[in-house]
Formats: sequence, C-alpha cells, structure tokens
Amino acid sequence: MMSHIGNMLPKNASLINTLISGSIRALSTTPQMNAKKTLQDRTGKNIVLVDGVRTPFLLSGTDYSKMMAYDLARHSLKGILEKTGLPKEMVDYVIYGTVIQEVETSNIAREAMLCAGYSDRTPAHTVTMACISSNVAITTGIGLIASGAYETIVAGGVEFMSDIPIRFSRKLRSTMLKANKAKTAGQKLSLLAQVRPADFLPQLPAVSEFSSKETMGHSADRLAAAFEASRQEQDEFAIRSHTLAQQAYEKGYMTDLMPIKVQGVSKTIEKDNGVRVSTMEQLSKLKPAFVKPYGTVTAANSSFLTDGASAAVIMPEAKAKALGLKPKAYLRDFTYVAQDPIDQLLLGPAYGTPILLQKAGLSINDIDTWEFHEAFAGQIIANLKAMDSDWFAQKYLNRSSKVGAPDMEKFNKWGGSLSIGHPFAATGIRLAMHTANRLVREDGQIGLVAACAAGGQGVAMLLERHPDATPN
Repeated sequence: MMSHIGNMLPKNASLINTLISGSIRALSTTPQMNAKKTLQDRTGKNIVLVDGVRTPFLLSGTDYSKMMAYDLARHSLKGILEKTGLPKEMVDYVIYGTVIQEVETSNIAREAMLCAGYSDRTPAHTVTMACISSNVAITTGIGLIASGAYETIVAGGVEFMSDIPIRFSRKLRSTMLKANKAKTAGQKLSLLAQVRPADFLPQLPAVSEFSSKETMGHSADRLAAAFEASRQEQDEFAIRSHTLAQQAYEKGYMTDLMPIKVQGVSKTIEKDNGVRVSTMEQLSKLKPAFVKPYGTVTAANSSFLTDGASAAVIMPEAKAKALGLKPKAYLRDFTYVAQDPIDQLLLGPAYGTPILLQKAGLSINDIDTWEFHEAFAGQIIANLKAMDSDWFAQKYLNRSSKVGAPDMEKFNKWGGSLSIGHPFAATGIRLAMHTANRLVREDGQIGLVAACAAGGQGVAMLLERHPDATPN
C-alpha cells in the first residue's frame, strides 16, 4: 500500500530545500506574525499548563545507570514543586507515564510521588501509550479537571533504559512457578530436573511491534523509502537538530532543564549528553543500522535509547490566579489518531495535524511554533511530505486537498528527539514545554505538538500562549 506513495508524491524538492536552506539560522530569526487568533476553551475551565521540568536526558548506560526509574521520576516530581512553589498538599492527583515497566514499581506514579514527599492522601496512577505516554498523562488530567473531579494535577513521565526487565524463557518461568507451589522436596526436584540449559537463555525486550514483529527502525527505513527521503536529506536533518539544540543551550533557552545530583557521580548533571554537532562527511561514513546494506536509516539520523523524566503542573486558570501563579500556556485541544501499524506506523503527525487544525478552525499558517517528535529523520521528512501531498490527503485523510507543510523557520527550532534524546514516556512534556517557552520567546500565540507512537498511533495538541507568561 505505502510502497506506491513515493511515486504519487510531487517531485519538486521545495520542501527539503526549505527544510535545509536557512534552517541553521532559524534560531536567531523572528518569524513574520499573522494576525493573532485566540482559541476556544472547550472545557469551561480554561485549563493551563503552569510550568514543567525535566531531568537532563542522558544516553542510557551513562550517569543514571545505577538508579531506578522511580528515583529518576522522583527528581522531576520534586523539581516541579520547587520550580512552581506549589505546596505538595495542594496537588490533588498525579498521573505519570512509563513504557518499559519495572515490575517492582508497577504503579510508578504512586511510588515516585511518595518518594518525592507528596501527601500519601494524593491518588496517583500510571499510564502508557508508547512514545506519547506523557501526552496521555496531560490529556487525562485535562479530562479530570474538566469533569470537576480535581483541580491541581501533576502530569509527567519517565523512561529508564539503563536497566530494563529481562525475562527467562516461558518454559523456565512455568517450571519455577510450579516448583514454588510444590509441597515436597521430591516434587520440587522432579520439576527442576526437567530444566535444560537452553531454558536459561534470556528473553531480551526489543523496540519492535508485537503485531508485525518488525523493529521501529525497519519501519522507518521502509517509510523513508516510500516517501523518497534520501540518505542525504536525513543526515542533513539530523545535523539541523543537533545544531539547533546546541544553539538553544548556548542562548540559555532550555529552561525546562533541572540540574540533578546523582549518588556516585561527582558532578552535578546539568545538560543532556546526546547533542553532538557533526558534519555530512562524518555522517556519510556510517552504515545502515536496520536494512542492510541499502537502507538509509543510521544511528546518527535516529533517536537513541535515553534515560529521563519530566513533570508539569496543570490546573484551571482561576485556580492558578488564586495561587498567584503565572501559567505558560492554555491547553486548548488535542486529538489521538491510529492507522495501519505496518506501513504507516510512524505517520501519526500527518494524520493528527489536519484533524486538529480543522477541529479548531485553523490553517497551517495560524501556527506560530511547531514541535514534532523526531523518532527518525526519515520519519519527520515522510510526515512533512505526506502533509504536503494532495494525493495523500485524498487517499488517506478523506480531504480534498493537502493541509500543507509547516514553515521550517517555525519547526523544532531548539532541536528535537534526534539530538536532545527520547526517553519514551517523558518526551511529551518536553514537547509541550518547548512549545510554551518558544511561544513566549518568539512572541507567538498558537503552538502545535505532534508525535508518532508504537502501534501506529499518534497525538496532536494545541497550546495557546497565556498573557501572563514570561521567559524563565
């Protein structure tokens, strides 16, 4: 099905030329503003994103490696209270996301918030929806507030890839459970005698689809091929991401970052450690990581396994004003989408963005900041080409014409998951905070967040700058 898309898309290269040319200077330019619109409040509560924090996002196996996921989450949950000055007793509910669960802390939301010093009277639950888990935490909170059940909610997410659960084979697990229930030593020995050396081979988790058994990297490679995203285009986009992230650090824009002191690590960790500005010559030497030898997806143009945690406070605007808080943005609207998890696994933004714009009565030109999750450079390019294709709109979106491609001068201007890192369940808060903070710094009004997720799902969210918002 998707294999025909590349032949049906427009052959002009204007999108990629726009993406590359001038993209590195994007951080220092001021976009031309349209007449500013305001968005409708659909909840009756004018729900706001007060503020958010995240730990530095680190390559798995580095400075966080001796921690546990709940402890990393604890830092973000404690940090958001410190940043906002919100008394812990004021938090009505905690919603936290994670993807690769640690069995010992299955409801990690509860364990982490208790360790962070929150009241034991505060309920907490854990959500999961792959790479958009903390988006789900936010929107679940929106629903609870809109219903009148709660007012002050902390939402966030954590991923800890340095220590993932590894299982024995199913046969060995079954034998061990039976042996544990056996009543006599003879029964135990009889069961254990059935175990063979091969039964001890571990089952390692993989970033792959249960339904298709295909890794996400393979899907990304096929998607890039279908949309004719060349290796050069992907490498150029990866360099763009790392370069813009580096510039954002230098300009002091990454204010959602909170320093963290880790036991056993001498230095205070203050910065993400995956940002590496490279050259086309260096990237061109890398071999394909998934589809060998002819694939175009490499380690350099893919996001990497990352440890990190994030948290944010959301509440009704009236509550924020009563507490003397200055919110960053209104949380105006959102949509979740799902599509074919084999050929269209990573096209969530291309599906979600048109739906959300139409729902809000907006055009693509009304969006002042774009923040898309960068799972792979090829995935981003494929989504941008899909959005700019009349054929794709008519064939898959039931639209008469394309929604259009974002202005790259407004797109991921502080880098993205390719450079900053991608702790699966923590990225959604990072996307929302970069949107809110960029709206303030760039004098924008409306920002759009979009991301793909495993299972062929995706999310799109609209944020609107709050009049009281200031840079921090």
